[in-house]
Amino acid sequence: MTSGTVVVGGGSGFIGSYLSKLLSAKGYDVHIISRMPGIQRMTWTDLKEKGLPEPTTAVVNLAGQNVLDPSRRWTTGFKQNVWNSRVNTTTALANAINRAETTPTAFVTMSGVGIYKPCESTIYNESKETTEFDFLSKLCHTWEKSAVLLSDKACRVVNLRSGVVLGRNGGMIKQLYWPFYLGLGGPIGNGKQYLPWIHVIDLCRLILFSIEKSNVTGPMNAVAPDIVTNAKFTSVLADTMKRPAVFPVPAFVLDVIFNGERAKMMTQGQKVIPEKASNLGFNFLYPKIEDACRITIEGKETDNLEFA
Repeated sequence: MTSGTVVVGGGSGFIGSYLSKLLSAKGYDVHIISRMPGIQRMTWTDLKEKGLPEPTTAVVNLAGQNVLDPSRRWTTGFKQNVWNSRVNTTTALANAINRAETTPTAFVTMSGVGIYKPCESTIYNESKETTEFDFLSKLCHTWEKSAVLLSDKACRVVNLRSGVVLGRNGGMIKQLYWPFYLGLGGPIGNGKQYLPWIHVIDLCRLILFSIEKSNVTGPMNAVAPDIVTNAKFTSVLADTMKRPAVFPVPAFVLDVIFNGERAKMMTQGQKVIPEKASNLGFNFLYPKIEDACRITIEGKETDNLEFA
């Protein structure tokens, strides 16, 4: 007997593949929305024309162009793709919920810690006021606003503000694995910038937590409680891989490769804490950066499909 149906926008990607396994292990039917049709899949055109499967228990949106794709120049066109892949898909799902005959209980969307201004002293919890100060912060604000539902829809909306997601099959560690393996790793700039992070398993568990707990609503920081700097992360990852990390990456090099506007995601950082998740009783499986790096490098992330 299933626990219900969850529709996952962008469910075939890095985070979505883990989430689908977790939801299936917990008894949910998972329907993925992607550009390619298939078994228990629908396209974004299908969603617009046919709406959500009836009845749908919850909707999650993980869709989004990879902002830090080094093969893509930071052009106006690419920025528009980054914007549309997040805002337009969230709007499409909100519209589908508004049209649904049976209202889902929860709509979980992804945003990012880029909504908070980089600062070495301010501690950001969910109650901190946010303002638009650059492209990425404006994107996060618009992204969250695009999840607005009709006033008579009894559907909770949860906006997860995610930090850097750690996992073997994607995210930062996948990009860094071979440089570190070859002994070419090192901190970015002076390494003092904070690096809000979360392990992919805990992010998926936090999504499930948001679906199943009726008192979860609004913005919630999806970051681990262990506040680390880029230098600390670099040191722990290198130690875990038993490799040196003596080649710092000058900030100006990343500014040249990625463009300064998006390179700030790596050269600057925010001190973000998961206050709401902790207060609501969520327990992290990997609260410490050492544990997260170890389980990732060992490749044992999904040994237990229920992610205990």
